[in-house]
Amino acid sequence: MALGISPLVDFAFKKIFGSPENVRALIGLLNAVLDRASPIIAVEILNPFNYQEFADAKQIVLDVRARDDQGRSLNVGMQVSRVGGLLQRLNYYACSLYLDQMQRGGNYWTLRPAISICFLNDQLFRDTQQPHHWFEQGDMTSGRRLTGGIEVHTIELPKYNLLAETISRASRIEQWVFFLLRADRYSAAELQAMLPDLEFHAAISVVERIASQTEDRVMYDQREKAIRDQQWLLSSARQEGEQAGVLAGQIQLLQRLLQQPEQPLEELLQLPTEKLTAQHTDLQSQARLRNT
Repeated sequence: MALGISPLVDFAFKKIFGSPENVRALIGLLNAVLDRASPIIAVEILNPFNYQEFADAKQIVLDVRARDDQGRSLNVGMQVSRVGGLLQRLNYYACSLYLDQMQRGGNYWTLRPAISICFLNDQLFRDTQQPHHWFEQGDMTSGRRLTGGIEVHTIELPKYNLLAETISRASRIEQWVFFLLRADRYSAAELQAMLPDLEFHAAISVVERIASQTEDRVMYDQREKAIRDQQWLLSSARQEGEQAGVLAGQIQLLQRLLQQPEQPLEELLQLPTEKLTAQHTDLQSQARLRNT
């Protein structure tokens, strides 16, 4: 029977990757994203999973903050949909992690990289099919990178083309994306067969526990509903914004045709949709009377 638990839901994501007793899964995920010659061996989770943060949560995104055995500060999060200012927020997280090292009394030469990682179940860069972007400071002329400082990674999940039949031979990052996107569709045994490494077994065992424990399942269902509600609100806001833009453009066109003072677009977009609709209807009536 399929587990029915999606790691995309913040409660599941945080319990899988933010539980100290399950740190093997977080290490595996980080190594898959960073793909460095010197892999992470150990991490300390700085904000471990607890039920209260979900009971008190006012937003959907709850990140995992950690420090690895090489002294790097890391912030890992799941974002279910694209929102305004996402890149700025990720950069801010990384800068905050970098600055916090000095607040602990360190010297400049002891500063270690600060890395912000975001898994996004949406498209952020619509002009490319590249799913994983890695940002660092760099010189615009020579291309030389300023390493050892701020680093931001975005992983756009929908851009991966994954097949269950070949996932066992895919790259490690593709395997983790498959787990994040499709763990809810399979049983624990099926997932373990497709993703046989121990780091995946650690993650699968948490998903299995959420599915079987009443308290976990109730909290998971509540958070899943909260995510659906947020996505609906975002979608409604986008549609309303698009409608307002169309109405504002038509109002300006009608004002020009009627030789009336043209209102600035910025002013029109500040008006509620109802007022825009009423103004548009009135201008249409004036145009019809003028043509009779």
